[in-house]
Amino acid sequence: MHMLQAGVGLIHIRDILGHADIKTTDVYARANLEMKRSALKKAAAAPNAIVAPTLPTWRDDATLLDWLSSL
Repeated sequence: MHMLQAGVGLIHIRDILGHADIKTTDVYARANLEMKRSALKKAAAAPNAIVAPTLPTWRDDATLLDWLSSL
């Protein structure tokens, strides 16, 4: 995990550990919160990043509010 967090590629980690198949290495490789945060930040900063349209707030949905009130 320390190598993965340091940016070492999974293929290189596989070779260092002597695994015959990348699937074996993948079992142990899990992104921590900081790695996920960094990946999302990079994706959002990409020039072709897809920005989701603003979603309507649930507070503007009278039908939904009526239904929730009836519960």
